[in-house]
Amino acid sequence: MPYDFSAIEPKWQKAWADSKIFEVEVDHSKEKFYCLEMFPYPSGALHMGHLRNYSIGDLLARFLRMQGLNVLYPMGFDAFGMPAENAAIKNKTAPSDWTWSNIEHMTQQLKNAGYSYDWRRRVETCNVDYYRWNQWLFLQFYKKGLVYRKHAPVNWCDKCQTVLANEQVVDDGVCWRCGTPVTKRDLDQWFIRITDYAQELVDCLDDLKGWPERVVTMQRNWIGRSEGVHFEMEIADTDLKLEAFTTRIDTIFGVTFVAMAAEHPYVEKFAEMAGGEKAAEMRAFAKRMASRSTIERTAVGTDKEGMDTGFFAVNPVTGEKSPIWIADYILTDYGTGAIMGVPAHDQRDFDFARKYNIPVITVVRPVDEPAPDGATMPAAVAADGVACNSGFLDGLPTEEAIARAAEWFEEHGKGKKEVQFRLRDWLISRQRYWGTPIPMVYCDHCGIVPVPEEQLPVELPLDIEMPANGGNPLAQRPDWYNTTCPVCGGPARRETDTIDTFFCSSWYFDRYTSPWSTDMPFDKEAAAYWMTVDQYIGGIEHACLHLIYARFFTKVLSDLGLLPADMREPFKRLLTQGMVIKDGAKMSKSIGNVVDPDEIIKKYGADTARLFILFAAPPEKDLDWSERGVEGANRFLGRVWRLVEQNLDGLRTASAERVAMGSLTLPAERDMKRIIHSTLDRVTKDIREERQFNTAVARLMELTNALISFAPEDAKGWSIKREGVETLLCCLSPFAPHITEELWHQLGNEDFLSVHRWFEVDKSALVEDSATVVLQINGKVREQFTVSAGLSKEDLLAEVMSREETKKRLEGKEIVKTIAVPGKLVNIVVKG
Repeated sequence: MPYDFSAIEPKWQKAWADSKIFEVEVDHSKEKFYCLEMFPYPSGALHMGHLRNYSIGDLLARFLRMQGLNVLYPMGFDAFGMPAENAAIKNKTAPSDWTWSNIEHMTQQLKNAGYSYDWRRRVETCNVDYYRWNQWLFLQFYKKGLVYRKHAPVNWCDKCQTVLANEQVVDDGVCWRCGTPVTKRDLDQWFIRITDYAQELVDCLDDLKGWPERVVTMQRNWIGRSEGVHFEMEIADTDLKLEAFTTRIDTIFGVTFVAMAAEHPYVEKFAEMAGGEKAAEMRAFAKRMASRSTIERTAVGTDKEGMDTGFFAVNPVTGEKSPIWIADYILTDYGTGAIMGVPAHDQRDFDFARKYNIPVITVVRPVDEPAPDGATMPAAVAADGVACNSGFLDGLPTEEAIARAAEWFEEHGKGKKEVQFRLRDWLISRQRYWGTPIPMVYCDHCGIVPVPEEQLPVELPLDIEMPANGGNPLAQRPDWYNTTCPVCGGPARRETDTIDTFFCSSWYFDRYTSPWSTDMPFDKEAAAYWMTVDQYIGGIEHACLHLIYARFFTKVLSDLGLLPADMREPFKRLLTQGMVIKDGAKMSKSIGNVVDPDEIIKKYGADTARLFILFAAPPEKDLDWSERGVEGANRFLGRVWRLVEQNLDGLRTASAERVAMGSLTLPAERDMKRIIHSTLDRVTKDIREERQFNTAVARLMELTNALISFAPEDAKGWSIKREGVETLLCCLSPFAPHITEELWHQLGNEDFLSVHRWFEVDKSALVEDSATVVLQINGKVREQFTVSAGLSKEDLLAEVMSREETKKRLEGKEIVKTIAVPGKLVNIVVKG
């Protein structure tokens, strides 16, 4: 029979679905394993990055099922978001129709690839049965004081026509989705107090032993914990005080100016107090600076812009006055939005000071050198060394100077030691349609009022017409946003902003544990059994987006009593797979180097596509796409097929009972038995412990070659060959499940190989019959020879000394010392 994957693969996909072998329930008698990949956005079709991600997850799920674990392996769709709106505008269709059509198409693609998901648990975040719980959770966060609304400068993307959270501003100031430079706008927006959990988010990073160190470092840097002093500076001739935070309070003597962000509220206060042309000039400058992207404002080496406000800050230590400037490189997002300018020891401050002829005072010198001259120094210098020009701090090493200066501020009531974070509260409002409606209403009498839980869900209208120029059509639907106040019954208006889609993906893994739950987001007992996720798989691009939000959500859900109190992290082990590369670049539609998975599966079969992906590179490394590599994977599966087909009669009639190693007398049979079980042992470790799937495939290729070469001489030999073939199929099954299932049944087996128990390694077969030993005389290798394996030191030495060749080498020499290492070497030290 030829290897007809086009008939074999759908046959077994149907058989698995009909038998429901991948559906699982809570079973406390079994060890559980929760295997999960980051769920996809329903863009319309799978790409090779998807196929790589899911092939890794499916391999693990299948392997661990065969190991006897109770494996939860679900799939769903992160279905809300702006791309659906853009596609709807382009294709003149409704976002819901476009999204649901894509979901069904991608689901069929995943089934065609043979992935062993429990499809009963499919979750779609655009389904009202899901997003009603987004709204319910939003209200629980609101009750807990974690949700608030405020007028603030926010990140704005002109192309996406919406605000962005700080985490969605990437690559020094561009939109994470479209790459457009982000600007600032003042808007009323909804925030979540993720900063309430900032310290725990940092502390728990030490517990993530199964995460790549690179991801842990990225999160640690993004959260950005820093210890310093929060203090106030009086503003001369006013009643105002300007707040600042610094980690280097020891450099307070080097302050020669104060700089604040264009968005700082004091800009308007200063304008009001200045009046006239100065006020107009100040407002115009601030507006121009605020409209520029973050990368334009903050990049080191770019020309800095500033404006002197005409106001002065009083140094709390020296009493000296320093001019207050509006500076483009100061952002309101971090710290207090105002900084003390110490140009001698900060390059951006230095560049700013030189441009505007502001004095430079050195307050830290190298340990064994004099302080550089602030008037002539060409650049800022390192701020670690010994304090100088710093009053009571003079002569102190930097660490001691920081501590002493902080003590001084607290002793004099001028400031306090404080921990601050780079992380800012999560901005979740989106001025887009295709998302979860925020369950709040605005009443002229009662103010902002939450929608009562019993009135959930607030459903998104589907009969919507998308405006060609973008924006939020909900704001144009008075029939939807006009409502009644839940408190007074008077007229009210619904919130027309929707919730950031990262809210959806921050708890979907909990929903998978009981997606049929109707009275709660998920069943607490089911979540307590299945969570945490034992292996999570997805791209490193989400290190400071989804992964931080998901960690935060898990801590809050635990505090709300929805998860066990000690469940503080969602993902035990994280694998960040590499990219798929073709022609030297990441596969991308814009580049035009995309390979369609459907075409590969149609031409070669799903097993070939999966096997190539898993063999071509370790999972965490980039994978170079190669048509020749795909063909090679297909040829290997053809060899496995012929191995069974050409020996089928002998394999079927052979005893399925395992032949004991001790009963084998023929060297070829003993060698074959040893190869079978050493392969099984190594492949098991490659998958379970090392997650190195490519080396496992290489070992299976070697086993296939050995089985093809092995010619049985008797019934025992055929039993060993059957044992080898079944072991090969068992180990290959997680990689190529369809062909192995077919061949397993051709051998006469009636159960599903996909859930057959993983074979046990026969430890006795791993012991070698012989060992190669090196003979050294005075440390120099003289020869090597074969001896029986397992000889003790004494027996090994005796056998070597009894050899005629050894006696000749030692003739006339005095033996001073002998060293024997069983199975490896004998060294004889001689004189003469």
